[in-house]
Amino acid sequence: MTAVPPTAEEVTRLLEGVIDPELGSNIVELGMARGVAVEPAGRVRVEIALTTAGCPLRAQIQRDVKTRLESMPGVTGVKIAWAELNQEEKAAAMAKARWNASGNAPATSIPPATKVLMIASGKGGVGKSSVTVNLAAALADEGYRVGVMDADIWGFSVPRMLGVEGELRSLDGKIVPLTRRIGPGRVDVVSMGFLVDREDSALMWRGFMLSRAVQHFCEDVRWSDDLDYLLIDMPPGTGDVQMGLARRLPRAEMIVVTTPALAAQKVAARVVDMGRKNYLRVVGVIENMSELVTPAGERYAVFGTGGGAQLAEEVGAVLLGRIPLEAAVSTGADRGEPAVLGDGPAAEALRAVARKLASEHVPPVQMAGCSARILDAALASLDAAADQ
Repeated sequence: MTAVPPTAEEVTRLLEGVIDPELGSNIVELGMARGVAVEPAGRVRVEIALTTAGCPLRAQIQRDVKTRLESMPGVTGVKIAWAELNQEEKAAAMAKARWNASGNAPATSIPPATKVLMIASGKGGVGKSSVTVNLAAALADEGYRVGVMDADIWGFSVPRMLGVEGELRSLDGKIVPLTRRIGPGRVDVVSMGFLVDREDSALMWRGFMLSRAVQHFCEDVRWSDDLDYLLIDMPPGTGDVQMGLARRLPRAEMIVVTTPALAAQKVAARVVDMGRKNYLRVVGVIENMSELVTPAGERYAVFGTGGGAQLAEEVGAVLLGRIPLEAAVSTGADRGEPAVLGDGPAAEALRAVARKLASEHVPPVQMAGCSARILDAALASLDAAADQ
């Protein structure tokens, strides 16, 4: 069946997830996205007005716009027309930046240039937390600065898997993540596991408490300004936490974890549907536990075959990788040493996915060499005005 093209309003809503890295607001709010049109055949045309014609972040904005819009069902192509804000429009954008900087605090404490990836699954037991931890470790080992938000409030397991222990402390009213250095990079972690006395303590929380926990993790954590990626270990399913995070983080992108089993594939499709109904871009699918690999190198498809590829085809997303079932993954998680930092088929597959994400599908924002620095100018103007 051919998907129905989206409406112009739906396209505009998805563009709210494209953040101008310098101004820290989305391009719709800043008045940079205009002239959205959708042809009957599904081709989307949108005009993007930049603050300056030679904006060095143009390539980044173009990539974000195209990847988000091309992920929408029914979109057959994306055409971007470039323009420049006139003096009145530029003044309005600057005023918005000044207003945000002076008193209207951003909705979250996550830096605007940070790439936010929700690692989601339709059901428990598919290895979503393991994938999150290993991707974070692999990215850090490549030299990136990575944050991990353990949003699986009931089933927190990230601290043990990463081998991070301690208590969260507060600095100037903000929660300071615990940090582990990996290779040339680092991983900053927040989890409910740092707030309970014992790992086997049960958190019997319902809607309001869950929403408050999510709010604190988004608004009250002192995430570092140089964070390249924030990986969110989502709880399984499509409940309060998932919908709350989708509303709070419209710029987030989703990676769906499934196993080859048909049951896991079908429930994972519901997570994709939830994400797209909240206008999140689905980056792709990871098939975990694709086949059992013995120490002798023998391979057995104990959970069936092809589930990840079928899900990716069904939802119109890319299959990012297939992670074999290997004892080193579970033993590494128990010891707090992610398997991706060692050797073996699973480690190789996880490293390949991390490199593919960083180089092709979700490259980090490159701020170096940008000469405009409009937000810095706005803050300097505010400081000068305050001193007068």
